[in-house]
Amino acid sequence: MRKLGLDVGTKTIGIAMSDALGWTAQGIETYRRKGNIDEDLAYIQELVQLHDVDKIVVGFPKNMNGTIGPSGEMCQEFARQIEDTLNISTVLWDERLTTAAAEKMLIEADVSRKKRKGVIDKMAAVLILQGYLDSPAAN
Repeated sequence: MRKLGLDVGTKTIGIAMSDALGWTAQGIETYRRKGNIDEDLAYIQELVQLHDVDKIVVGFPKNMNGTIGPSGEMCQEFARQIEDTLNISTVLWDERLTTAAAEKMLIEADVSRKKRKGVIDKMAAVLILQGYLDSPAAN
């Protein structure tokens, strides 16, 4: 069974998928949200069914002091809607600094600013999912 990693934003969702053994995360795409939660969930449902996903790891943006702001609350609600609608378990995974780390990796790889904008969310999803896969929580 595979794990799906999501970096949920208001306009896009970065998507990553684990290999079948749950060892590595690969970036799939940056999905542009439709402005309708039902359409977004239907797309995620397609991925779940197509790739035999048994768990979804949702990035959980906390403030640096550990408090939860509006983005964190939005991600909590999104994870709850996934569980309620798709009947699949979710894990909220602390994603502090993942976007910054993804940006740094892309700069070091000499990816142009324009191209970075298109893949940053996908790379953040990879870091979120890989962090979970490498943790004791994944076992």
